[in-house]
Amino acid sequence: MIRIAPSLLSADLMKLREELEACREGGADLLHLDVMDGSFVPNLSYGPDFVRQVRKVSDLALDCHLMVEAPERHLEAFAEAGADWISIHLEACPHADRQLARIRELGAKAGIALNPGTDPAALEYLWERLDFVLLMSVNPGFGGQRFLSSVLRKISFVKALGEKLDRPLPIEVDGGIDLEHIGPCAAAGAEIFVSGSHLFRSGDLKKAIGRLRQAAEMKGRA
Repeated sequence: MIRIAPSLLSADLMKLREELEACREGGADLLHLDVMDGSFVPNLSYGPDFVRQVRKVSDLALDCHLMVEAPERHLEAFAEAGADWISIHLEACPHADRQLARIRELGAKAGIALNPGTDPAALEYLWERLDFVLLMSVNPGFGGQRFLSSVLRKISFVKALGEKLDRPLPIEVDGGIDLEHIGPCAAAGAEIFVSGSHLFRSGDLKKAIGRLRQAAEMKGRA
């Protein structure tokens, strides 16, 4: 099932309510929130208070991607703020198994995010704790970067791993997703697509979401 997740990092915060409504009317499935601490990645974004404000005005599922050091310190705050999906980076979390279990205890879906250079083989040992996998197709920290085609091999690997373990998981891709790159990602096995700059700079957010979904569905059926 194809799911589109507009990344609010690229939204115009001065008219956020309007853009959230356009996401809903355009058929978005999730709202993606990139949480950055200026340490794990070289940028700062927003925290639980922003998530709480988004929750007040949108009924879409909130997909919180924690690009932070020691994510275990923040899980409760984001879950209480309204996060429905929470992903933590394997690179930032030496006790990932424990933290994934905690995310589920808090009532959210638990995901592991992997940077472009991280080997996905380690996912096998966390598979039973996971509800989804997030693969970065850019180096995290800033919006508007170019898609890294090496992620296509990782998507195929993770897809095959789920089949091998007889427990397929949704694969989410984040970074540089546009009409050119969403099709190959869908063909490789991804089904959740985070898109920021492409959608919010399109001039018509509602139509852009629809076009992106159509491109993914056409390639996924091919």
